Amino acid sequence: MKIIKHSALFILIALMASSCLTVEKKEYKFEMKDAHSGTLTITYINIMSMKNDTADMTSADFEELLSSYINGTEIEKNYQSAIVRSKRLYEHNGQLYGEVIIDFSNLKSVGLYQYENKCPYMLSIGTSVESETFLGTNGEFGGDYMPVVFWPKSEKVMTLRTHITTPDESCSSLLADYKKWK
Repeated sequence: MKIIKHSALFILIALMASSCLTVEKKEYKFEMKDAHSGTLTITYINIMSMKNDTADMTSADFEELLSSYINGTEIEKNYQSAIVRSKRLYEHNGQLYGEVIIDFSNLKSVGLYQYENKCPYMLSIGTSVESETFLGTNGEFGGDYMPVVFWPKSEKVMTLRTHITTPDESCSSLLADYKKWK
């Protein structure tokens, strides 16, 4: 048990030390093709850099965003059994957004679960390293004690919106770096 706790802590510290990238919110849209496959679109809303102590890491974080996520394979590592079809950055409402489109042929490859193919679709939002908190869904949220979203098995388009970081003086938008790069 102690080894698991120490390993998880080490991974969390390594992630925090290597990157100051964050987003304000995320939107997930699952479009089902049949009972077990479909397309997941993840929208990253207001991509930002968090200051490391007092240092501004905005340019370095934008470079990491490009090299690791847009041109790299960080997203693919999180969805190894699915196919990342596209990744892009764009400006919307004066903020930097990111979009990833993923095709999947089984529910588990994108974090969904369905017991015995009879029950609702389910997605747990309580195990995320990024500490995502629930904002809204077209399904039903189980609450803080059961942080699972449920959708009827007949649902063809399932949506979820989560919150990650509230922008404050420690956050800097990456929009200016994107405009220079674009």
